[in-house]
Formats: sequence, structure tokens, C-alpha cells
Amino acid sequence: MSLGNEDRLLFELKSRGPQPAAALAAAMAITPMGAHKLLARLAEQGLVEAEDEDRDPLADRADDRADGRPAGRGDAARGTDAPRVGRPRKLWALTAAGHGRFPDRHADLTVQLIQQARAVFGEAGLDQLIGARERDSEQRYRAALSRCRTTGDAVRELARLRAEEGYMARAERAGRDWLLIEDHCPICAAAQSCQGFCRSELALFQRCLGPGLAVERTEHLLAGARRCAYRIRSVKDEGAAAD
Repeated sequence: MSLGNEDRLLFELKSRGPQPAAALAAAMAITPMGAHKLLARLAEQGLVEAEDEDRDPLADRADDRADGRPAGRGDAARGTDAPRVGRPRKLWALTAAGHGRFPDRHADLTVQLIQQARAVFGEAGLDQLIGARERDSEQRYRAALSRCRTTGDAVRELARLRAEEGYMARAERAGRDWLLIEDHCPICAAAQSCQGFCRSELALFQRCLGPGLAVERTEHLLAGARRCAYRIRSVKDEGAAAD
């Protein structure tokens, strides 16, 4: 099956890395204007983005040739006397969404590994693996949360840590309580295959936040919600100390 021009351009960026529009046009045998139009459409879809890069004058000449301008004459080829030296150029690259357009079988592999671990080691062995992951996370979380002085600080820091792990997490105040909201689950396939991951995370949050706080899961992706969310409340009335 032949690829359309948009898919061809995405493939070029995936296989060659960040490229200027002129290089993409040459690789696809289309005009520079055509490449710019394709890039504009893909940028509107959030699949590509451009950044300026400092240029070497020799590279500018290469772009001149790709764009059909006389090489080696600097800006004189465009009607000015001053040569262009190190002018920035735009390099186009895939965004995370752009990379997501390509097949990724890591979720299937994760599920297969879980199934094999269950078959070889049994449920008890799988629980041991989940426990080892939980202990590693707990060590990192406790080290970061040890610097927090208030409940709000702790929940915000926990959200930051979870965001770094791909959970799109954020902390929100809800009256006297706090919410830890996770809009994405990067281990969803694993969690669907083994509910122990979800139980592990809830217990992990409770231990890391301490006995003075109660953690309740109020929304659960695997139960049909669009996200996971946790309500964190003080066992005692902390009042202003939660700020």
C-alpha cells in the first residue's frame, strides 16, 4: 500500500531525524513550497514541530541549492550585498504524538511477560515482582517527600514525580482535601492484565504520605472512568496546615 505525502513526510522524519524543509522536499521529490504546506498541516495536527538551529555558512549554500538558488553567492543571490553568516534555520521533528503514529508493541510485550511470569512463578511470584517494583518506587518517593513540610507540598511533589513517569499527574485542592489526578496511565496494559499493579500503587501512596493522611481512589480508569484520581484527606483536621 502506497503512503500519502503526509505519511511519507512523517516516515522521513522518523527514519532520518530532524530535517529542514528543503531536505525533506528533496527526499520526497516535491517542491519546497509543497513540503512547507505539508509541514504546516502536520503542525496543526500536533504531529511535527520546528526549532531554530544555528547555521554554518556552508550549510546555507546547500540549502540554496536545494531551494533552486545559485550556490556560493550568499545573500547576493537574493539581491543584497551582505553574505549571510550562521543564520538560523528551522529543523522539523516529530512530536510525541508524531512518534505515536508508528507501531509500538511494548504494551503487547509487557502483557506477554506478565503472562509468562504468572505461568512460571505463579501468582505469588508475580506478587513478589510487583512488590519489588513497589519498594523501588517507595524509596524514591520517600526521599523526595521528606523535604515537604505540608500536605499540599507533599501532594504536589508526588504529582510531579508521577508526571515524570508519564502519568500526566497534577495536584488540586478540594476544600480541605487534596486531589491527585492522573489523566494518563502509561502501564494501562500491564494493569489490565494484573490488578496487582493498581492495588500496589494505592498502598504505595498511603505509605509514602504517612499515617496522618487517608488516601482514597475516587476514579479508576480500569473501572470505566476516563482517568485515575485519589482524594487525600487529613485523618485529623489540619485546617490551615494543609496549605
